[in-house]
Amino acid sequence: MAKLKITQVRSRIGATDRQKKNLDALGLRKMNQTVEHEDSAIILGMIEKVKHLVKVETLN
Repeated sequence: MAKLKITQVRSRIGATDRQKKNLDALGLRKMNQTVEHEDSAIILGMIEKVKHLVKVETLN
């Protein structure tokens, strides 16, 4: 499986509670913080809900 590098690029201020919980579940707590996750349907679904707050890169 491919890995995803997810970076929070916009602030969570003004985001809904659900979006904040998705960021927490992804492991993103601060601006410009980066985490790596396996490419799975669950992770892609969480990213879809907060795609305006994060930047996603695919790692090989």
